[in-house]
Amino acid sequence: MYIGKELLNPKNDYVFKRIFGHKGNEEITKQMLSSIMKREIKNITLSENTILEKDLQGDKIGIVDIHAKIEEETEVDIEMQVIDEKNIEKRIMYYWSLLYTKGIQQGAPFYKLHKTIGILIADFKIENLRKIEKYCTKWQIREEEHTSVILTDILELYIIELPKARENKKKDKETMPWIKFLENPKEMEMEEMSEENKVAIKKAKEVLEEISEDEHERYIAYLRDKAIRDEKSIEAYGYD
Repeated sequence: MYIGKELLNPKNDYVFKRIFGHKGNEEITKQMLSSIMKREIKNITLSENTILEKDLQGDKIGIVDIHAKIEEETEVDIEMQVIDEKNIEKRIMYYWSLLYTKGIQQGAPFYKLHKTIGILIADFKIENLRKIEKYCTKWQIREEEHTSVILTDILELYIIELPKARENKKKDKETMPWIKFLENPKEMEMEEMSEENKVAIKKAKEVLEEISEDEHERYIAYLRDKAIRDEKSIEAYGYD
């Protein structure tokens, strides 16, 4: 049982990236993605960019997104978002488009574009999805009447709304362990999950415990928490 300092909040986007976007933690991220996408992922590469303390005062360019490549050629953007800025649909498409086009040079043939997947974990309900009860939704480009026909598989979006997961009685046995880890890593039960999830989440908890003991990591997480609190205060006063 962990008896050290209070665990950092894994929903803090810096802490989230430190667990799932840090080189050396590929097996954790691979299993989380496998659980969300409902398919086995054989290999993953994490793209780790340096985050400076001054960058963490605010997030306007997605510096704490996680970029990964799976199965050698599929790009994945993963974002943990706790503030509802009322534009999340545009935001996830913007990040998806940046990742989709970053690997192709001007004039290069279109076949060089790779499949790109966006994953959003939101700690709020999304207004446009209010009529959908399920907490994990998958989005693709489909024909309006022939909904079984997918125009292209280059685009996939997965959206997880944590408040819906807390309310929904139909618990997905694959994604729910990861949601419970994000919500309350200290109290979650390890028995009610697959062996693959159990191994990966145990490792994720060990990483969280390790960074929670590090004063510098705690300070960086504090900077992000402060920026989030400041932004929420501004939002509460009705400013754009």
